[in-house]
Amino acid sequence: MTAELAGRHALICGATEGIGRATALALAERGATVTALARREDALRALCEALPSNGGQVHGHIAVDIGDTDALRESIAALASRTPVHIVLNNTGGPAGGQLADASVDQLSMVFRQHVLAAHTILQAVLPGMQAARWGRIVNVISTSVREPIAGLGVSNTIRGAMASWAKTLASELAAFGITVNNVLPGFTETGRLSGLIAAKARAAGVDERSVAADMVSGVPAGRFARAEEPAALIAFLCSEAAGYIDGSSIAVDGGRTRCI
Repeated sequence: MTAELAGRHALICGATEGIGRATALALAERGATVTALARREDALRALCEALPSNGGQVHGHIAVDIGDTDALRESIAALASRTPVHIVLNNTGGPAGGQLADASVDQLSMVFRQHVLAAHTILQAVLPGMQAARWGRIVNVISTSVREPIAGLGVSNTIRGAMASWAKTLASELAAFGITVNNVLPGFTETGRLSGLIAAKARAAGVDERSVAADMVSGVPAGRFARAEEPAALIAFLCSEAAGYIDGSSIAVDGGRTRCI
């Protein structure tokens, strides 16, 4: 444990599983006070009990559906009025697979609300506190698809691209306040999301899930899937003082799978 983030308050979205959970643990281990956000109250309570407490700090949680914009706005505004938020991790489960041409307008609208509108709602609630502190870190967990669209994930490719542009625009607008905005682009990472995608591909092709996983791994130069703790380690660094001059960047954690420079 270190104290490099002592005195900082981090809001972690999608905190009960995968990369969100790993990040909540990583930031708490570095001294931050964490507010965990997800839908399930029981899972949030269990996470908060698992987080290391530094100097008696109390970690909190918010149980809300991130797609409910009004409820999200109310919850984050109440949080920010009690204590400033210095770090935000925007991390939301990816949409179902499928061809973009087959996606309905309602599906695109729903996913846009869950990702871009949710992130913007949170930003507007926490921004005054960051500006007053002249310090802030906003990190978005999106996808390598912002560099190379992934076949069969049409809606995800579209919305992740919108998130990347949202972040790049904000990075230049907020830099003068000491606020950085960056994106982490995980590759194939051992999470529930990956398990679901593998299962769906296996069903569609009528093959065993192990063969689908092996085929995916074959395209990764590192020869394995990532552990959730690996993108979380990058997120923790981007939230540190040492990363203060990294802004508007999209950084892949993908074992070398993305081929573009």
